Amino acid sequence: MRKSRITWSVIAGVIIAVLTGLGIAIAVNSDTPGPTAAPDTSPVTENTVAPSASASPAPSPGADLTGPLDLLLAGVDTRNKQPDWEPHSDAIMLLHVEPGLKSAYLYSLPRDLRVQIPAYKKSGFPGGKHKITEAMAYGSRVPGKSTKNVQNGYELLTRTISNYTGIKTIQAGAILNFGGLDQLVDELGGIDMTIDQKVKSRHRRPNGKLRTLSGHDFTGPQAVYLPGKRHLEGWQALDYARQRYGLPNGDYDRQRHQRQMVKAILDKALGQNLSDAAKLQSLVTALGKSLVTFGGRQPVEYAYALRDLTPATITSVQLDGSGVGSGSGYLGEQLTTEARGFLTAVANGKIAAYLKAHPKMVSKD
Repeated sequence: MRKSRITWSVIAGVIIAVLTGLGIAIAVNSDTPGPTAAPDTSPVTENTVAPSASASPAPSPGADLTGPLDLLLAGVDTRNKQPDWEPHSDAIMLLHVEPGLKSAYLYSLPRDLRVQIPAYKKSGFPGGKHKITEAMAYGSRVPGKSTKNVQNGYELLTRTISNYTGIKTIQAGAILNFGGLDQLVDELGGIDMTIDQKVKSRHRRPNGKLRTLSGHDFTGPQAVYLPGKRHLEGWQALDYARQRYGLPNGDYDRQRHQRQMVKAILDKALGQNLSDAAKLQSLVTALGKSLVTFGGRQPVEYAYALRDLTPATITSVQLDGSGVGSGSGYLGEQLTTEARGFLTAVANGKIAAYLKAHPKMVSKD
């Protein structure tokens, strides 16, 4: 069989690790060489070892990962044309993978969640109570310079999340510019989603063109997403998942829609021929520089470890909350007691029992 070699430079995180997992499983279980992670200039290829009576094939990278795992996907604000721009994590999704790595729970933290952000020497941030979306901004600052260090911003975000949730270690994660997702969805041929409520776009016209920005709001005809099963192009999927204004529960509805989009992408990706090197490479190219990954292991290791996960084995969990303020001023969001209890269950490895006692937290995606 023809041997192929793929350079993987940006594959990891919640979406991509699962998305590529099937392709890696196919490669490992066939006589086609597996794909390679390439964080440096000397990628290592998984070569097929001919079976013999005296030699056993080397274990696949990531075969030693048994879980549990906690992975982070942060969607970053892309308004980087502003002179004083700082990266903000507009979407924060976490995937908890159970021991054995065959089932997982996907949940979101509100971008405006008011938390204690710890002091961070690298950026000169003294610490304090702020919205969690600002953790990446405070961490990315470089004292005395206008440049931003996104990796440091990610580090402060993970520390903040760990302190708030009680999750000791976030093994790997990714910062995703959601602008790259529309290209990924188009490469997959669009995705199928069940729209659960009427959503009017604040940003797009029905033909996909941007609405006119006038002051602090937009004008012109609006794209509308009606309830029911829909096939969405890239711009539609991204636009639908961005909306929070005009929704009954604002950002909490948007969080649910973002998780629905993630699962729809996985569902479509797993139906593709991911053993085709050209197809895999086209998906990687579609993301381009919109995905930056972090973690102590190679991305391909997490992808292999999560090869058995499918949308059907990922449970979406809704964490509710409400606004907090001082007088008439809005300071951010706080989670309900029930939602905080779920985070405690995650940290203690007791999610299944907790959700059995609180079944309404499970989203019907």
